[in-house]
Amino acid sequence: MSTSQQPDPRDRPARLTVGVVGAGRVGPALAASLQLAGHRPVAVSGVSDASRRRAAELLPDVPLVPPAEVLQRADLVLLTVPDDTLPGLVEGLADTGAVRPGQLLVHTSGRYGAKVLDPALRAGALPLALHPAMTFTGTPVDVQRLAGCSFGVTAPEELRMAAEALVIEMGGEPEWIAEERRPLYHAALALGANHLVTLVAQSMELLREAGVTAPDRMLGPLLGAALDNALRSGDAALTGPVARGDAGTVAAHVSELRKYSPQTVAGYLAMARATADRALAHGLLKPELAEDLLGVLANGTNGTDGTHGTHGTPGTDGTEGDAG
Repeated sequence: MSTSQQPDPRDRPARLTVGVVGAGRVGPALAASLQLAGHRPVAVSGVSDASRRRAAELLPDVPLVPPAEVLQRADLVLLTVPDDTLPGLVEGLADTGAVRPGQLLVHTSGRYGAKVLDPALRAGALPLALHPAMTFTGTPVDVQRLAGCSFGVTAPEELRMAAEALVIEMGGEPEWIAEERRPLYHAALALGANHLVTLVAQSMELLREAGVTAPDRMLGPLLGAALDNALRSGDAALTGPVARGDAGTVAAHVSELRKYSPQTVAGYLAMARATADRALAHGLLKPELAEDLLGVLANGTNGTDGTHGTHGTPGTDGTEGDAG
């Protein structure tokens, strides 16, 4: 086994100076991961106190400067601002002459591809869209989570290798997304990740209302298993009263939710209808049980519990022990 010392990443050729415009939760973490790969953060911009604290924690000793000065100092600039802010920011930087020819300009928006950077492209910049498919906390743990994280990558064909190389240097896995598919790609991630947080938070609130003292401890193993099953098996992992066709149980749920948490009823009904549709399409929900179930869901929308028929008894498919 060789005992020769590995070269310091900072000694590698073609290392870049890195700037961050927008010190939210994402930018400092990406810059810190690039620093681990040997690149050198040189400037960051941030307005709020929270942004400044994040920058100080993740990028210590890197000066806070205005956005235009970030572009002056850096070879690679990360534009990590909200989606709705990005087009105006790019236009403003290009119009004021802040963009330099040959400068790598990277945005991290999931919604947009590379075309949103066209004003900078016309000024000579090299446009890259690198979106990490990860939720960020604004703390050092984000840098660790980038290991193995998929990135949605969109760039001109001639910059594809450069884009993918940067993702790999950050510890990520590049996934090429066509320009026109970026909004669909982003909607898919938001549907899964953002809505999951809402669903889990609502579930914990309801468990507390039911008297559970540690809802996080109760939900952790259940949700972990459900997520693993869903990723492995897709719709075959569907379970619970909707997939079983237990109309009476679903009606009881709606009644209790109206009593204790009326703001959750609409979401419950919408997800139950979507679940029923998928369970029917994949042969998990028996058609003879679906009629009563769909009746409950329709009546629930109208503000009634809708219990009717004789099919809605728990465990009619022999799975009464199912925790779902």
